[in-house]
Amino acid sequence: MRLVYNRALALRTEAWYLEQKRVGCSETSAMLTAWKKTEELNFLNEVSAVPLQQCLRHLQTAYNNFFDGRAKYPNFKKKRNGGSAEFTKSAFRFQEGQVYLAKCATPLQIRWSRTLPAGATPSTITVKLAPSGRWSVSLLVDVEIETLPQTNTQIGIDLGITSLLALSTGEKITNPKGFKAKYRKLLRAQKALSRKLQGSNNRHKARLKVARVHQEIADARKDNLNKLTTRLVRENQTIAVENLAVKNMVKNRKLALAISDASWGELVRQLEYKCDWYGRTLIKIDRWFPSSKRCFECGNIVEKMPLNVREWDCPNCGAHHDRDINAAKNILAAGLAVSVCGATVRPEQSKSVRAGAKTLKGKKQKPKS
Repeated sequence: MRLVYNRALALRTEAWYLEQKRVGCSETSAMLTAWKKTEELNFLNEVSAVPLQQCLRHLQTAYNNFFDGRAKYPNFKKKRNGGSAEFTKSAFRFQEGQVYLAKCATPLQIRWSRTLPAGATPSTITVKLAPSGRWSVSLLVDVEIETLPQTNTQIGIDLGITSLLALSTGEKITNPKGFKAKYRKLLRAQKALSRKLQGSNNRHKARLKVARVHQEIADARKDNLNKLTTRLVRENQTIAVENLAVKNMVKNRKLALAISDASWGELVRQLEYKCDWYGRTLIKIDRWFPSSKRCFECGNIVEKMPLNVREWDCPNCGAHHDRDINAAKNILAAGLAVSVCGATVRPEQSKSVRAGAKTLKGKKQKPKS
């Protein structure tokens, strides 16, 4: 799959730079047929044509994302990064709990992580090789997810580093810091890799050891986030979070590692789709809302709140606040306000509700009669 993807990408790039010609998915599909007839690439006939065609469609998707401004120009796939093959219905057979791929005589030896729902038939199977050398098989099935019974509980969430989550109920959930826990092990593996000769078998083995440590970190992080988000969605009907720009925040080199290890973006993503599954409400409030600087008791907003200040007293009403818990309470209050009236939580951004009122270059125009 990697070979076909890279060849098609090289041909499409070359055609554009040399001839200013755009090559589409249908042209690359015809090229694939021609490649199979050559002596050099005759081995492509030994595998099913479906995953080969699928990788060309994935390349077309990558180009579409590039032209639409959602991604950078497609890159060549590297062998050390593993790869994947996607099989649609015509290229596999699922029988009595066994998966038979096209042009493979024996079924795949799978250790199932979960059982498929009764009567469910896979529509797509993806076989993936991770950089650590671990193979995985994903089966796509259509299932009906039952919504959870409604509750009256509502919660606000403040994302952090020391505490991964601070809840409006006063609970703080500790950040497991999976990268820090495996840092020494990773450091030893990377030092051993740096000593190995380029292109040697020993370097390949050392690279796999580094990749396995990274896999352990990623698995632990994903497991923790899945359990945490499932618990929050099951216990609460409404969840309010900040709409953070994580991509911009990691540009701070002093906090980039800690923010990436906390994986705020993945946490919010999981909350999003699980709330959609189970009939819960997720509210995202504006990232500029002063949740930390605002007193929950009286609404007073202090001018400055440095990161090293974890507890503070309101100069207006004298209330004592834990920074994160206070922020979580304000996030919940703002989220409920948005859900009820649909207004922005920033007064300076409030829009006129008059019919036909518009603002152009800072001047208000009168509504047309």
